[in-house]
Amino acid sequence: MTSDKPSTPSNPAGPLAGHVAGRAPGVAPGRAPGVAPGRAPGTAPGRQTAPNLPPRSPTEALQPLRPPAPPERDEPEENSHPFLRMLDGFFNFVFILICMAAAVFYLVRMEFDRPGPLTVSTVLVVPKGAGSSAIAAGLERDGIIADRRIFMTSIFYFMRLKGEGSLKAGEYQFDKHASMRQVLDTLVEGKSIQYKVTFPEGWTSQQIVARLSSNPELNGEMIEIPREGSLLPDTYSFGTKDTRKDIIQRMQHAQTKFLAKMWEERDPDIMVKTPEEALILASIVEKETGRAEERPHIASVFHNRLKKRMRLQSDPTIIYGLVGGAGVRDHPITQSELQRESPYNTYKIDGLPPTPIANPGRAAIEAVLKPAKTKDLYFCADGTGGHAFASSLNEHNKNVTKWRKIEREMRAREKLEAAAAAAAAAGVATADGVVVAPGAQPAAAAPATAAAATAVPATNGAGIPVPKRNPNR
Repeated sequence: MTSDKPSTPSNPAGPLAGHVAGRAPGVAPGRAPGVAPGRAPGTAPGRQTAPNLPPRSPTEALQPLRPPAPPERDEPEENSHPFLRMLDGFFNFVFILICMAAAVFYLVRMEFDRPGPLTVSTVLVVPKGAGSSAIAAGLERDGIIADRRIFMTSIFYFMRLKGEGSLKAGEYQFDKHASMRQVLDTLVEGKSIQYKVTFPEGWTSQQIVARLSSNPELNGEMIEIPREGSLLPDTYSFGTKDTRKDIIQRMQHAQTKFLAKMWEERDPDIMVKTPEEALILASIVEKETGRAEERPHIASVFHNRLKKRMRLQSDPTIIYGLVGGAGVRDHPITQSELQRESPYNTYKIDGLPPTPIANPGRAAIEAVLKPAKTKDLYFCADGTGGHAFASSLNEHNKNVTKWRKIEREMRAREKLEAAAAAAAAAGVATADGVVVAPGAQPAAAAPATAAAATAVPATNGAGIPVPKRNPNR
């Protein structure tokens, strides 16, 4: 049986189409009219009513929550007076300036008292009339201080502001790692050095140590002999606090520094390939002549011989092989010594000996690294303390003949002088028939031969003894 009431369609059309029963038009399911999704009625926008609650509808699940509202800001105060603002800025500036000045003062003082860069004690000469800036520059150049600006600042503070003395001229020694304060105190107090010691060029390390050991003003003992060639001969000043080891360290430092400087300026065509080889050849040049003007020429001869693979044939190397660091002997080289096998016998070995044979000076080192440009291969003594050079063996042999004649004349003169001295001591007749009393000086005797009459003295004008060399080279 059918009902008389008409049935209601499930999706009615008309003005109510699309409206869900039980809610107002345009209102999402699960919320009241006029209420934003995710909040209860009467709740401020952006505030969550109940955290951790599940969403009540699909729309609410897809709708993100709004961030919380920012807090309310206080009302800005009224602007202060311009003078107060200026005063506040001024005090801030002064405070920052004081902090910066304190930091700079602390850093300068730390650097002023810090140990200096010197690794060995050194000597500096302050000439008269030198200004503070020139003295500071010299101290920085010699590695005594690290920063001349800090040193000048200290001079201004102590001398200009506090009036504590002035820098004095003189020759000063500064100990290793001396601080700027100690350097300044030394210059202000005028503590000049008191002693000096001189080492001739060409001395061996053993001879240098012997002189140091005999100096009563120095302290400390020398335990070992320094390496040959490692010391720079010169005059060294020292004070009461210096030891013998301090002098050795200064000589080694000076040699290393000078050799490095000259090695950078060397002639590219020289035959030595390392600084050590340069020292070896320089020591031979040093022992071959006492005349500074001859050293570049003699160095040239050795370089030319090395280029032609000729043996050096240098007599001083034989002597060093025989007596070592003693450096001297009482007779010329004999033929048997000339033929003796030795690593230092340059008549027997090729090239250079294994080590230097002495400590060369600045001129010899410079001569080896900047030799003269010649073609000479030989030299022999000329009777005046110098040498005669030759580029060929024939020319060299002629020079040797001249030297032999001069040598015979010198020996004849020496015998006459010895006989006259013996006659004066014994009170007998001299060679010219004059009888003198013991202790009296005989009259000048006439030369026994014409050769003796023209003989040259045994030394040159500078007092350099004529070398006794083997000229057959």
